[in-house]
Amino acid sequence: MTSNNQPTLGLVLGDRNGIGPEIAAKLLAEGAGDTARAVVIGDPHVLARGCEIAGVTLQTTTIAGPGEIRSEISSADGITILPHGTSSDQFTPGEVSGAAGTECLDNLAFAAKLAATGVLDGMVFAPLNKASLHAGGMQHEDETRYLQDVLGYGGAVGELNVSNGLWTSRVTSHVPLKDVSGYINEATIVEAVELLHKAVQASGVTSPRLGLCALNPHAGDGGNFGREEIEVLEPAIKVIQSRGMDVTGPWPSDTVFVRAQKGEFDGVVTMYHDQGQIAMKLMGFSTGVTVAGGLPIPVTTCAHGTAFDIAGQGIAGTGSIAAAWDLCARMAIA
Repeated sequence: MTSNNQPTLGLVLGDRNGIGPEIAAKLLAEGAGDTARAVVIGDPHVLARGCEIAGVTLQTTTIAGPGEIRSEISSADGITILPHGTSSDQFTPGEVSGAAGTECLDNLAFAAKLAATGVLDGMVFAPLNKASLHAGGMQHEDETRYLQDVLGYGGAVGELNVSNGLWTSRVTSHVPLKDVSGYINEATIVEAVELLHKAVQASGVTSPRLGLCALNPHAGDGGNFGREEIEVLEPAIKVIQSRGMDVTGPWPSDTVFVRAQKGEFDGVVTMYHDQGQIAMKLMGFSTGVTVAGGLPIPVTTCAHGTAFDIAGQGIAGTGSIAAAWDLCARMAIA
């Protein structure tokens, strides 16, 4: 923490060929420093490019290494830049690039290790492109599992989503829809609920109220449309409740989000990716946040992607990355 109890957050600029650099520049220009001190990690050319596209000017201080972060940040009036990795002024907006993916992976790992050792209090990263990440060498399902490996963390992790104060987790994530039911069992359900419960508590909610989505239409309709609710989900709920967590269900997925939006739940646990993502993005696409749940450090990012179709035009908004920044700051001081 800084002398005024603000957290110090690393900001990774995302894929250089997407909208990450420009929305990061806008975020910093719009006053990110009001809630947390910013340390931009990566190639200074990328931030300069973002400023050029966004049409903003930033007051920055460049430091030589991580050892200067705390001393510099306590007195700097602007944004601290910690150069790392690639140094290149080459950009190909809207294109998948293995080199850009490798750059992102390197910057993510560097920032995560700084947070894990207490040099930073958390990290926020601008949008990444999974095709570029895989072309750049990522062998993991997603960035959360990549960071888990980087940090050598053996606990449960998973991608969580937040929109306008409502949280979601999912029992299965980036797997084919035809395989979903094979991954749903008592252990995976309990893990997804516990992951969400801990994260919502870390955001400041003392006793989270969670709803569990059903898998089948109409929650299986008493077994007429599938028996997973009776044989798997309901027993899992009893286990979770026995551990002191406030979870109810299984609820039909077409109505549980209506109830959540009205304030009945703080979080919803879904069975598969699109079951929750469609609802959450309809409720708040421009302000959605993705949280790398379960990691020993606060990590957040935008709920949207690199938007290659508009990259470099300066029209991308900051609603999502601003929400990610604010949430990471809250988690860092919780």
